[in-house]
Amino acid sequence: MEIEDFDFDLPEELIAQTPLEDRASSRLMVLNRENRSITHHHFYDILDYLKAGDCLVLNNTKVLPARLYGVKEDTGAKVEVLLLTQMEGDYWEVLVKPAKKVKEGTTISFGDGKLTATCVDMKEHGGRVLRFQYEGIFYEVLDELGEMPLPPYIKEQLGERDRYQTVYAEEKGSAAAPTAGLHFTKELLEQIKQKGVEIAFITLHVGLGTFRPVSVENIEEHEMHAEFYQMTQETADQLNAVKARGDRIISVGTTSTRTLETIARDAGGKFEARNGWTSIFIYPPYEYQAIDGLITNFHLPKSTLIMLVSALADRDFILEAYNKAVAERYRFFSFGDAMLIL
Repeated sequence: MEIEDFDFDLPEELIAQTPLEDRASSRLMVLNRENRSITHHHFYDILDYLKAGDCLVLNNTKVLPARLYGVKEDTGAKVEVLLLTQMEGDYWEVLVKPAKKVKEGTTISFGDGKLTATCVDMKEHGGRVLRFQYEGIFYEVLDELGEMPLPPYIKEQLGERDRYQTVYAEEKGSAAAPTAGLHFTKELLEQIKQKGVEIAFITLHVGLGTFRPVSVENIEEHEMHAEFYQMTQETADQLNAVKARGDRIISVGTTSTRTLETIARDAGGKFEARNGWTSIFIYPPYEYQAIDGLITNFHLPKSTLIMLVSALADRDFILEAYNKAVAERYRFFSFGDAMLIL
């Protein structure tokens, strides 16, 4: 398929710049694949579409305050560092700006020396490997000095750091939030449980590759980024039991979906406890093995994420829904509104 097959017109003013005060009051578009209906609701109405025995799968990754501003110790030149992936110990793969100022051996100081980093290796496109030095606990120092790495299309400052974090975030490691989960409140999750819906957790640490555009005309030539995932034995047993009794697995977000499909594809449609790196690329006519429904936000034109949802609900139906979302002035992307596909 061609990249142009996943294009639609999106006015820039529909890109949400700030989160709503009440997470659950965002709008919800519901797509029914059986009768191809599209209806409009609020996110808290999701209770009406879930039933006892369903299982919601949530990604419990936690976004790191991964953007740091420092200075070169030798010249005082300003440098911006974005943490990407922890390697071993205090070694991290990062992006630096301006990249030309950071060579092997360069030392950068953050927070008046509370944290320093020395470049030990150079990668392509501004990538570097830094070795950090500090006193105490690294994540506590990072909490003090770092900023949330908001997506490039959000220009506004974030007033409260926790608003770019799900209420169930637990496992530190992401450079971006699993944004479909931002709509849930603790109260709504409790109401969902009271209805007899199960909650299961997996982990996928979201990398900045999630924002990387597709730059090839033929989408089959696109190379997906790899992201670390983990499923516990408890979650695997829970999901296998849901499948065995014929109930629905509803994935919250494309990150949960990629994790579930990676494991189910490799394990013959079952779930196993495992961890590793996935670079699965889901696009039509992919046949889903793990999920029966999906909660997701509205994605960029020509993105791998709109390709993923088009594989679940068929491309024409998704583009019809997206065009309606534009006409109805839905809010798009990370802080935007949600879609439920059943």
